[in-house]
Amino acid sequence: MAAPTAFRRLVASKWNKNSRYFHGPSGGGAAESNPKKRTFLQFLSDCFYDVETLREYLFRRQMLKVQRKNRSLLSLQEQHGPYVTGAYFVLKLGGAVKFQGQEWIRPSPRGQISPSLWDLHSVPVEAVEASDCVINYEGLDHILLLKELRSLSLQRCPHVDDWCLARLHPLAGSLQELLLAGCPRISERGLACLHHLRNLRKLDISDLPAVSHPSLTHILVEEMLPDCEVVGVNWTQNLQPGHTASPASL
Repeated sequence: MAAPTAFRRLVASKWNKNSRYFHGPSGGGAAESNPKKRTFLQFLSDCFYDVETLREYLFRRQMLKVQRKNRSLLSLQEQHGPYVTGAYFVLKLGGAVKFQGQEWIRPSPRGQISPSLWDLHSVPVEAVEASDCVINYEGLDHILLLKELRSLSLQRCPHVDDWCLARLHPLAGSLQELLLAGCPRISERGLACLHHLRNLRKLDISDLPAVSHPSLTHILVEEMLPDCEVVGVNWTQNLQPGHTASPASL
């Protein structure tokens, strides 16, 4: 993660101030004969008191960045409608969308979005590929604008959790495919909220580390959604607490 400007200035000023003198092994103040001996961790300790403080600072910066990416696009919705707004949100996060009767739309390698997007304000979005995106609870508002959505992939999304799954019920009338594989914050409690999605035909719940009983959960989800193909742990595997499926068995 690139250091913010304020942080770099703090680093430079602190380094210039303290690089001339430091307490050596003898305990006395002496001129630094070899600045390279002053390790980066020692310097961080001077600036932030300990590494944990630095980690907390970086974590907060990362969370602020995620919040900015998931901020409301109300003005865009008022101007271009819900379909374009939802699609624009997904594309800005690096995902892909498919409008009805159209090819998949993806951002360019440099993150640029095709201008043709703005001409599709009256065309419903039928599929969203948001795997590995930093969508969170607030950002899900934009997905819920897509009332005709049939397929939603949230695989390996680090901020999608049980609370997010509890919000998917407005899509119950259209959603047929939901892919959740690899989401680290989804547990049995979130999967239980999917009982509203009676039109689901495929649900991928493989590789969910927060699920403590994968095999048992698989069976219960199949009973909860009898018309849905549930992809994940094979129910014939050993039903041991904490048992997870090997990649070869999925």
